[in-house]
Amino acid sequence: MTTNRRTFVKHTTFGLGALTILPSAVLAGRRKAAPSDIVNVGLIGCRGQGYWILENHMNNADAQCVALCDVDANVLNDKAAQVEKKQGKKPKLYADYRDLLADKDIDAVIIGTPDHWHCLPFVEALQVGKDVYVEKPLANSIGEIEMMTAAAKRYSKQVVQVGQQQRSGTHWADIMAMVHNGKLGKLRKIKVWGNFGYGIGQLMVPDEPVPAGVDFNFWLGPAPDRTFNPTRFHGSWRMFWDYGGGLMTDWGVHLLDMALWAGKIDYMPATVSSVGGNLSFADYNHETPDTLSVVYQMKDFVLTWDHTAGIQSGPYNKPYGLAIQGDDATIVANREFWELKPENRNGSPTMEPILFEKGKNYHPEHVRNFLDCIKSRGTTKCTIEMGRMAGIYAHLGNLSLRGSGPVTYDETKRQIVNNKAANALVFPNYRKPWVLPKV
Repeated sequence: MTTNRRTFVKHTTFGLGALTILPSAVLAGRRKAAPSDIVNVGLIGCRGQGYWILENHMNNADAQCVALCDVDANVLNDKAAQVEKKQGKKPKLYADYRDLLADKDIDAVIIGTPDHWHCLPFVEALQVGKDVYVEKPLANSIGEIEMMTAAAKRYSKQVVQVGQQQRSGTHWADIMAMVHNGKLGKLRKIKVWGNFGYGIGQLMVPDEPVPAGVDFNFWLGPAPDRTFNPTRFHGSWRMFWDYGGGLMTDWGVHLLDMALWAGKIDYMPATVSSVGGNLSFADYNHETPDTLSVVYQMKDFVLTWDHTAGIQSGPYNKPYGLAIQGDDATIVANREFWELKPENRNGSPTMEPILFEKGKNYHPEHVRNFLDCIKSRGTTKCTIEMGRMAGIYAHLGNLSLRGSGPVTYDETKRQIVNNKAANALVFPNYRKPWVLPKV
């Protein structure tokens, strides 16, 4: 790829920038697009959510996958075959993300790795001039989030989209308009919850040899060295502190992001207090809490998070969602629906109730926004600042529990100032030879 081509891709305004097409028509549509109008995408971390995001890129005629990277050769080869079938051309394959980042044919990268592997490829991708779509949470620690935010600001010419796709959701935008226009009256409390069966991890099994084709040492990367156990690997790694933050940083980030949007929050809470622990399912392997309640003390309202892993029910008969409560009405919402529930005053409702039941996931819209911003060099729907705020709020909920007491985060000092045990976890200790980037 030449400099001229890259410049053209970023600044063209007449191509297929606003077109989203059905998967069955992708190949035919791409043949009609000028080669200079196509965004070349590389994926780092090919299993699960990473590949789903890549598929949403390939569903657009002006994007193609040119490279895949994964430390599991089994996953890598399987996804390569799927890409070839979908777009008619096999991508280049890499086992080391640094080799993918050195590929000058790549315009943008998707980071779909486990959380502990977000920070390094993100910073290095920006340094070599790649645009980045990074999955949430932004990183596995507050310290890494701060480094990534600083990198995005330093390399501000690059486009960054954080994978909090609800920011591209039309029904979420409608909800926020009602809240911000005062439909609910004075905002008093936002309750957020997420109860999911997968949050307890997998049944315990003994350690075993590393599967053939897996570079487990590279998979661990900056995390501590250890023996291989399948319950800590594909599918349930996020239930262990070295790699993820459990339901709090998985679903919590998505839903807290909506709460922060509703409250127009651009500051850290005065205090965060958590209670909970691993109270059930003792035969399942997980470190992150199966039961957790968090209270965030905001300036003029209260924000709470609750989860009970291993069950699939919750408030308002919804396993997950949020309730935005004002003096005059409450909006209950999740990805499938929202409902406005008026209060009663003197025996009469304050307004007419509303029920909307046509929500969705909004991944295609979020990816389309990323591609459009690559061309316009505009601001994405979920900026690094939005990802930072939601990520830090989620981590603070975990750190209060792990530090056995309330926490207050000082953004200037990048420290938790009232809890030494929690503060020791703000920045991770990277395993050699990996080094936490400094920006």
